[in-house]
Order: sequence, then C-alpha cells, then structure tokens
Amino acid sequence: MKIALGSKYLDGPYGGGNLFIKNIRNLLTSEGHEIVYDLLDDDIDIILLTNPLIDSEHSTFSHLDIIYYQKFVNPNSISIQRINECDERKNTKNVNKQIIKSNSEMDYTIFVSSWLKNLYKDQGMDVSHSKVILSGSDNNFFNRNLYSKWDRNEKIKLVTHHWSNNWMKGFKTYLAIDKILDKDEWNKRIEFTYIGNIPKDLSFKNTTIIEPLGEKELANELKKHNLYITGSINEPSGNHHIEAAQCGLPILYINSGGVTEYCKDYGIEFNDSNLEEKINEIIEQYDVYEKKMETYPLSSEKMGQEFLFLFSELLSKKISFIKKRKNVSKFKIYIHKFLWKLNRIYYLLIIKLNR
Repeated sequence: MKIALGSKYLDGPYGGGNLFIKNIRNLLTSEGHEIVYDLLDDDIDIILLTNPLIDSEHSTFSHLDIIYYQKFVNPNSISIQRINECDERKNTKNVNKQIIKSNSEMDYTIFVSSWLKNLYKDQGMDVSHSKVILSGSDNNFFNRNLYSKWDRNEKIKLVTHHWSNNWMKGFKTYLAIDKILDKDEWNKRIEFTYIGNIPKDLSFKNTTIIEPLGEKELANELKKHNLYITGSINEPSGNHHIEAAQCGLPILYINSGGVTEYCKDYGIEFNDSNLEEKINEIIEQYDVYEKKMETYPLSSEKMGQEFLFLFSELLSKKISFIKKRKNVSKFKIYIHKFLWKLNRIYYLLIIKLNR
C-alpha cells in the first residue's frame, strides 16, 4: 500500500500527536508499505488526515486537498481522519468546529477513545463509519527492562510528565501533591517528580522538576520511579500514562476524558476529595498492581497492526465509499482551499510573532 500521512514527525519532545506519526510511520515501513507526506502521486491507496487545524505547524495537507485529490486525481483512494483533539481538552473554542467541518467529506474516522467518539456524536458528527483504536507507545523504549520496583525500604517515588504546560493537564492535582508533602507523614513516605513543561509563574516547593525529555531519556527516567499519577482533565487519550504503564508503573488516574479506558484495571481512580486516601491505598496494594502491569496490553505495535487491518478492510470496500461521496465543483474547492490557506498563513504568523 501507498499511504499518505498528513503530518511529518519532528525530532524532539513535541507531544503525543508527533509521536503517533513516528510510531505509525515506523510500523508501516517495517511492514513494507510506502509512506508519503503529500498528495502529489496519483496512486495513493490510503490518505490519513491527522491534524486538520488551521494553526497546526505539523500538517502537510488539509481536508480540502483530500477532497480535490479524491474527486479529480484518484477516486480509488480511501480517506481516513484520526481524531485525537477537542476543545474540552484545553478550554479552546474553535477546535471542534474545525474538526467536524474537516470530517464531513472523509470516508472513515478513527477516534482515540470512546469518550471522544461520543463527544463528537453528541455535537452532531456522523460516526456511522468510524472505529475506536486506542493509542500506544514505542515499546523499544517504554518497557519493563530495568524498571525500579519498590522494595518498601525507602520512600516510594511518584512521577508524572507532560509536554504541554496547559493547566488542564492536571496541575491542580500536582500542586495538591506538592502541598501534602509539607506534612511530615507524607514527606517521610513519598517523593514526587514532574517531567516536562510547567505553566509560567507556577512554583513547586516539594517537587523535583525535570525538563522535557526525548523518548529514550524519558523512559529511563520513568523507570527510576515506582508509581505514576495523571490528573489530566478531558484528555482524549494521552500518551503519558501509556508510556508509564508500559514501563511497569501502577497508575493513579482521574476519571475524566478517555483516560479511564487506558488505565482501568491497572491502577486506582482518585478525585480531588480523596487524593491522600487513594495514594495510601495504592501504596498498600502496590505489589498487586505492580504485578498487573506485566499484562498491560497497549503499545504502538498493537495500534499499528489495528490500523493496517483496517486499511486493508476499507480498501476492499472502496466501491461503496466512492458511491456515497458528494459531488463538488472544482471551482468551489479552489475557492475554499484559497481561503483556508490564507487563514492558515495568518494563524501561523501569529504563532511565530508570539514566541
């Protein structure tokens, strides 16, 4: 198969969407498939739209480019949109509308969690041709090799990490942990480390802060710890807790967004009112959950194989997808593409000026 990816991988710690591109690219090429990042060839089988947002610096083509390609270049190609974003994640206001609009002409949709699929369904998106494929991380890095199992003779080491410094990534929870470490009863029992970016003017008193790390360095650092916590709110999927789970760390997680779908049975749920109680509970049951982590099922390889199976299945049904596509004029597409690209240039310019 020849597969067009709508984003390019950028070296360095850039967040989960960037890692998805790297992981899916590596899996597809290892299976002998050809990867391109544009729509210049006339024999593309699968077009995967990964980020249709106007202000995305990673995107290599838009939904309008896909419509044009399928209508006037190669109608036999299948278009798929992977959705892993929403306004609810960072309190934005225009993401959902952009995604719903870009999705209206796609042949098929992949969601990263059932929570996200239901969110868009409730907002009017047609999800009749869709599937949930859970994300996974690269087990060449994120694995149990050299994991530091807690021996109960020293403080238990609690950790979390995020690329984004958005407040909704869980900083209310992380500040609460920092505060309870003022108490001798907790300071004698646990250490807390945060890896990644933090909001401006936010300071921690009892927390070790480590700058964002690349995959290899991050995996090595996670394995030095014993427990993981995520307080991320309305997270569609998230890579952070997957990476920790693959390294063997039991997880404290908040029941919000799609996180529960990834963490259920591999840790303990908490909320704002019972944080101390649940930290104590998972410490007491550490051996039980640490053993469970040996069977944690998610990885980038599993995810990639699910994508490959779906690609083959959809190509076998391409005639039905071609028949249901709407007619659209070349002039109308040109106008929309022109306006979309003007807006994109404007947004990217604003981003650069604000850096």
